[in-house]
Amino acid sequence: METGNETLSTDFILLGLFPGMRHTGLLVSIVLLVCTIAITGNTNLIFLIWADPRLHTSMYFLLSQLSLADLAFISSIVPKMVTNFFSGRRKISPTGCGAQVFFTLALGIAECLLLTFMAYDRYVAICHPLKYSIIISRQVTHLMSVGSWVGGALASLVHTSYALHFPLCGPRERHHFFCEVKAILKPSCKDTSAYEKGVVMTSTAVVLLPIGLILTSYTLIFLQVLQMNSPEGRNKALATCSSHLTVVTFDYGPATLIYMRPGSSHTPISNQALFMFDTILTPMLNPLIYSLRNREVGGSMRKKAVLIATSRVGKAMLSILTLHRLPTPSPEASSTALLAELQ
Repeated sequence: METGNETLSTDFILLGLFPGMRHTGLLVSIVLLVCTIAITGNTNLIFLIWADPRLHTSMYFLLSQLSLADLAFISSIVPKMVTNFFSGRRKISPTGCGAQVFFTLALGIAECLLLTFMAYDRYVAICHPLKYSIIISRQVTHLMSVGSWVGGALASLVHTSYALHFPLCGPRERHHFFCEVKAILKPSCKDTSAYEKGVVMTSTAVVLLPIGLILTSYTLIFLQVLQMNSPEGRNKALATCSSHLTVVTFDYGPATLIYMRPGSSHTPISNQALFMFDTILTPMLNPLIYSLRNREVGGSMRKKAVLIATSRVGKAMLSILTLHRLPTPSPEASSTALLAELQ
């Protein structure tokens, strides 16, 4: 527990996941397990895309960037939360809080942009296949990736620097498990209504505009798919698009409910539930969705698994043969045996 003159400290106090809940330790343990699965899944997906030449395409390069953003997202939140819970020290410095605000905003905006570019990539691939290599060249793909990261970082830098300049009054306790920009501004001494309007405008640009572009892309894609004569091509296109749309729903759904709802409907419990889904569960689900619902990723994963299993079986058999191998006779013994046979 926090004791002493913490009220005089400039540190924030994060009350953690659902303060007052009876089985918080079990919940934190589950979150730690989910974090481990998310890190393992996204790392494996990045390695798979890097190692398999068949996945060296624009769509899978953008997918690897999405997995990298998920890795950074969950790594910027869960370790601090788990450390605070098990150590009993729930404080976070203003610098650490500012860093957490910056990274979560930057990574969230970057993911929104990456998902929009992935939808455009699928639109060009399915609706304009003959022009795909010209429109979505390697250089364009890299520009999409760099634009997502830089756009997220710049937007986050503006919001973070502006939000942290407000003087804060009252207690520094936050009903949250990480530093989120709207939560740290609640006890501000100044009127933050202008900034909150800026947040709504940014949310509209970062959430609603990309959603509109994504829905437009997939409407055109489905119209094109309905005209396909090949059932195999139709099923492949639908499988790829369905996995991407599922990820879009998981990413944009909580973000829309968090930032686009009126302030009166926000409660600490509902906010924490939405943030928990968006920042912890979604990074775990994304690689699972693409692995299970995407044929190329699933096929590559099975191929790698077979190669690893075959390699392990081969090593095991070699070890068994080595352990049970008969001693090799020396040259002198062999010569003696040969002379005996000749005699």
